[in-house]
Amino acid sequence: MALSKKFKRSTTSDDVVSGIDLSGKRVIVTGANTGIGFETARALAAAGATVVLACRRLETGNAAAQRIREAHLGADVCCQQLDLGSLPAIVSFVEALKDLAIDILVCNAGSMSFEYAETEQGFERTLGVCHIGHFLLVKRLMPKLLASGTPRVVMVSSIAHQNPKTLDFSNLPYTESAYSVMGAYGQAKLCNILMALELQNRYGAQGLTACSVHPGSGVSTDFGRESGFMKVALKLISPFTKSANQGAATSVLCAVHEPAEDLAAGYFSHCQLAKCTSEARDVNVAKALWERSEDWVSPYV
Repeated sequence: MALSKKFKRSTTSDDVVSGIDLSGKRVIVTGANTGIGFETARALAAAGATVVLACRRLETGNAAAQRIREAHLGADVCCQQLDLGSLPAIVSFVEALKDLAIDILVCNAGSMSFEYAETEQGFERTLGVCHIGHFLLVKRLMPKLLASGTPRVVMVSSIAHQNPKTLDFSNLPYTESAYSVMGAYGQAKLCNILMALELQNRYGAQGLTACSVHPGSGVSTDFGRESGFMKVALKLISPFTKSANQGAATSVLCAVHEPAEDLAAGYFSHCQLAKCTSEARDVNVAKALWERSEDWVSPYV
């Protein structure tokens, strides 16, 4: 995989799209109202793409779209409501899209529940939003993605995928009695990498490129906004971490880099190929997760 060595830890999303024209490309970015998702959507729109900000809160999503239009005159952006914690809402989101191809999907939205919580369908919320919701979204969008001819799916994962070291299907997703904050988050982020791997295995021959990214630890964002402790912790470490613009750079790189085959099934960090765990590279685990995920969402596919 031959990514430019000029891109590194300090690279911004604007650096990545400099000189790139994405006119005619249609993009969806989940969780694009703030933080890394906002900067990802903004950079892609600045490069000429038509971008849909898929956000749980329509008010904040519309405000984010307006900020992008103000920063980049002529930017073609809009917000469409998407609650990844509700499988019927995901179906409605896809059905409301115009019957056009989707070139790039950035599955950026995340969740970390500091106390046990469930989605509308009763799944533990962290896994439910980070993986199960995105799984159904990709499944429902697949005809539009494949219509692009050369679609890309970028899964925003994390270095947190290293713990737990293996995916325990007997405890997936966590029950309330077994719940731990970081365990659930690590489990969900591992699923993101495995999903990209299986997407590439299943649809790569049809032109799709799927990969996963770690945006950086402690990136300046409002992630963890439900926890006062996390807000304080992130603020304290912010001088030593990436800005949201820098955190978005790897997602944006994976959305625009050519040739696409450099990215296929890869895991990237700091705009370069990175090492993930052996579990995250296991094609058998990826296949088993896909099959389990299909069972979870079967009434809504």
